[in-house]
Amino acid sequence: VQLQASGGGLVQPGGSLRLSCAVFGFALDNVAIGWFRQAPGKEREWVSCMDANDGSTYYTDSVKGRFTISRDDAANTVYLQMNNLKPEDTAVYFCALAPKWILSRSSTQAQAKLYDYWGQGTQVTVSS
Repeated sequence: VQLQASGGGLVQPGGSLRLSCAVFGFALDNVAIGWFRQAPGKEREWVSCMDANDGSTYYTDSVKGRFTISRDDAANTVYLQMNNLKPEDTAVYFCALAPKWILSRSSTQAQAKLYDYWGQGTQVTVSS
């Protein structure tokens, strides 16, 4: 199983980016798909996740209303649309896969150690 994240870059505050996570060797079915981020000197932080079956989505409070997680089953790809970006969104963003059961509670959705497969990360820098 391989996850390949892309789409990061430099954007001004208020701008938008769409991150992609292409999944190889594993169908996006009966799993949870998550996005995390890690800023310099900080711990990895959960951003969002999705139920690959029914499309239910979950977000950390700081990105609600600005970020949207989605998937393209035909392309076996997960996206993170990020709008109204802020300097505090600057980080390396990672996509990851986890067993579906982690979606049952918010406490488990955000635990990086429960995600089995990870992409390599893509840098997002929000700066004027």
